[in-house]
Amino acid sequence: MTIIGYWRTSTNEQDGERQIRSLNEAHCQKIFGDKITGTTAYGDRPELSKCLEVLKDGDLFICEELSRLGRSMVEMLVRVNELIERGVYIKTLDGRLDTSLMPDEIVRLIVSVMGYAAEMELKNIKTRTAEGRAVAQSRGVKFGRKKTYDEYQVAEIMEKRSQGQGYGTIARSLGMSRSMVQRIVQQEEVAAV
Repeated sequence: MTIIGYWRTSTNEQDGERQIRSLNEAHCQKIFGDKITGTTAYGDRPELSKCLEVLKDGDLFICEELSRLGRSMVEMLVRVNELIERGVYIKTLDGRLDTSLMPDEIVRLIVSVMGYAAEMELKNIKTRTAEGRAVAQSRGVKFGRKKTYDEYQVAEIMEKRSQGQGYGTIARSLGMSRSMVQRIVQQEEVAAV
């Protein structure tokens, strides 16, 4: 039996070190991991795809919790059922699942409930995030990339443009990209209408 672990973090800013440490403590012989959101399709997770390919009959697949496989209940159930049918045991480090200790019917039932819970949690996270964003916007918080130019530069761009200077010439004189100068001019022309 080979013990194979998988970890996942949702963003590049998050660190998978804690999960990796836990998988090492669980005596995993191979560990795969992705820095990608749980809603990403299985085919777009390169390390998970590799992990699922190497698992064979009698192997033990370990992850921190089933939500590391994904937040979509349907996809999670499909993957778990595929592993069970291939004779792969599944264990979560949160202690909620160990298929080596229970019949397949019970495993499928537990996985269904856990998948539903993960899907509901994702829905709740999205709702809370949207509510928080709305509150922040009502307070005047601006989201997105901050402008890298000020109103004086905009005025200078528009003045030079009215004198007939080209976008490239203006961009070089101000140390900006040509596309940024074009975008500023377009925004100012729309605002003037």
